Amino acid sequence: MTMPDTETAATSAPILPEHIEQTIQAIARLHVEHRRGATGLQRIVDGLTRFFGRPRFAGLLTLFILGWIAFNSLPPGGSRAAFDPWPFSALQGLGTLTALFMTVFILITQRRDDQLSELREQLTLELGMLSEQKAAKIIELLEELRRDLPNVQNRVDREATALSRPADPEAVLEVLKENQAGAAAGGATEAQTPAAPGAGAAGPPGNTDAGPPLVDVP
Repeated sequence: MTMPDTETAATSAPILPEHIEQTIQAIARLHVEHRRGATGLQRIVDGLTRFFGRPRFAGLLTLFILGWIAFNSLPPGGSRAAFDPWPFSALQGLGTLTALFMTVFILITQRRDDQLSELREQLTLELGMLSEQKAAKIIELLEELRRDLPNVQNRVDREATALSRPADPEAVLEVLKENQAGAAAGGATEAQTPAAPGAGAAGPPGNTDAGPPLVDVP
């Protein structure tokens, strides 16, 4: 590659802002540290789980089952004898054992993925709280600037005043817990409330056309 081509490639490459580059590097370090924290056995399990999830494994498994059935279904001849005749009990047991191991491997891999997901969720929550605090500080500074400018009429903006105060995470958490507890209690109350007796049932038969009783007038 000549010098002009190199300069053109360098010029056409996107240049990210410094804070975005730092964020990308921090996320990459998070994934690298998570992979480094895995033991040798966990790496083997992860590799097997990835192999089980590929279409190639489905094809190999299908060929293996078909070959097993074909070998044990053909009539015996010479030195060949069917070691697992119909109904292929050994194949069923092998399939059950394989499914059990695959389930355990998937659960182990899912547990490690859940740990990484929890770290990402915690990072997202902390960044969201930090962004909310920054937004509240910006609104506070704008309100101070508006009050200090002589050519801007000073007025009371209750919404801006409320937004300029950062939210208390503990108070928000308590409100969320109370709302969840109230929703759960309301759902349990509705589930336990019995239906009104006789609701929707037909009343007793009677003469609905009969009027009020006759009264003798003296």
